[in-house]
Amino acid sequence: MATVFIADDSHLIQKRLINVLSDLEKIHVVGEAENGTEAIRRIRELKPEVVILDVCMAPGAGLDVLRSIKGDKSAPIVIMYTNHPFPQFRKKCIEYGADFFFDKTHEFTKLFLTLENLSQSQTVCE
Repeated sequence: MATVFIADDSHLIQKRLINVLSDLEKIHVVGEAENGTEAIRRIRELKPEVVILDVCMAPGAGLDVLRSIKGDKSAPIVIMYTNHPFPQFRKKCIEYGADFFFDKTHEFTKLFLTLENLSQSQTVCE
């Protein structure tokens, strides 16, 4: 089973993701945060295998969260999920170690399929 943490400043997005992911047998949402400071603390505390992270959150932007958690010894897989799919954000996210980058507006199915694939991967699930 893959453990997932959701960091997004939109409560609506968090709940939508939790509802959809709860239907997947091999995915377990272990926590959520609405700001970057809380996200870093809770990710380090809960040690999820996968983090779904919004690019723009305050305080502590998603890029700050990404850079911080990817510097940890056992860094999770990070999926950036944003309403700001601009090339400059994509480039920075890749530079800071993001594993995936999806547009909230058009790529929900890609996010869902990626999570499904990760939940079946032996490198994530034991």
